[in-house]
Amino acid sequence: MTPANETAARIEPCLLDETSPEIVDLVAALSAASNTLGARLHPRSAAGLADAVRIMNCYYSNLIEGHNTTPREIERAVADELDAVEERRNLQVEARAHIRVQRDIDRRHAAGDLPEPASADFICGLHRAFYQDAPETMLIVRGEQRSIRMVPGEFRAIADHEVAVGRHLPPAGERVAAFMAYFEQRYRFAPLGMGRRILAMAAAHHRLNYIHPFLDGNGRVSRLMSHAMAVQADIGAHGLWSVSRGLARGLESRGDYKRMMDHADMPRQGDLDGRGNLSRRALADFTGWFLKVCLDQVTFMSGLFALDTLVERLKVYVARRELKPQTFALLEQTLQRGELPRGEAARVTGLKERSARDLLGALVADGILGSDTPKTPVSLRFPLDAIEILFPSLFPET
Repeated sequence: MTPANETAARIEPCLLDETSPEIVDLVAALSAASNTLGARLHPRSAAGLADAVRIMNCYYSNLIEGHNTTPREIERAVADELDAVEERRNLQVEARAHIRVQRDIDRRHAAGDLPEPASADFICGLHRAFYQDAPETMLIVRGEQRSIRMVPGEFRAIADHEVAVGRHLPPAGERVAAFMAYFEQRYRFAPLGMGRRILAMAAAHHRLNYIHPFLDGNGRVSRLMSHAMAVQADIGAHGLWSVSRGLARGLESRGDYKRMMDHADMPRQGDLDGRGNLSRRALADFTGWFLKVCLDQVTFMSGLFALDTLVERLKVYVARRELKPQTFALLEQTLQRGELPRGEAARVTGLKERSARDLLGALVADGILGSDTPKTPVSLRFPLDAIEILFPSLFPET
């Protein structure tokens, strides 16, 4: 068991005191690539795509947890269409919660009131929000000798809450609050420049899991925190890429994530390996790998969402769905302008007023267009039927 008097500095080094040229280049490349991705689409069109990316993010986050929910199951969960079978229904509840919490992060960031992503209050809030609709069975954490009911949003706090994660023994339950206070102090964004914030995002992802502050749900919370850190570090690109997809797929194999997390648990290897309890070299290895994963995902999504090829794929969508030929002009204009006033449908399509109105109604019913109210401008939406045609490589299969 871990000692109850252990110091929170056990998670040092928290940040790299010096960075290699390779990591400096990765930070610069990630920042530039995310800015390019964020500028490719009109913000309204990007917002519609972000909903599809949240489904992707949730899908891959579930895979990391060993929970195989299909994209269609996730889409139905968002629409509150839950499976009758309890096991599948519980997975859908988790998926719906993940998307709801990530959407709230994006909303708060856009409104300018997203708090410090590494703060204990924010992290507890993520955990509480994720489990707020969970059935009682999802809150029971079963150990070898007894089962404990987890309280959403509360840290492990007592000796009965000790855990082991593979070979790793996280801090003792009564020390978790102190560790999280130290974590918050070390990873606060306020005193950090933009480059250091990106480095902090990588390191904090590992260190939060190292502390393992909750009885369950630590992996999900760490990935949601990483998303919040990405948008707060200005590399979120309007929600058009997902760290979860990269972590689930890795760079070389699907086992990369677990292997690199284990590697970063390594204690210091002699006097030339930093001055903290943990290995500085291992943290540098993990940081470089994490940033490469992020850059790989931004690059992938940039190719997927390229405006010129997306226009061509809209033509394919119109043909596959056997829609009227005038549909393409309507969709293209909506993509480029972000939204289209309903009264302009006739001018854009060249149809008479009544026919243009009927076409617009058909596209809203199809799901490719939508609006906040029946009279407000329409914008592009991306249900799974559209994703399968427009972005066939977004998921392994849909």
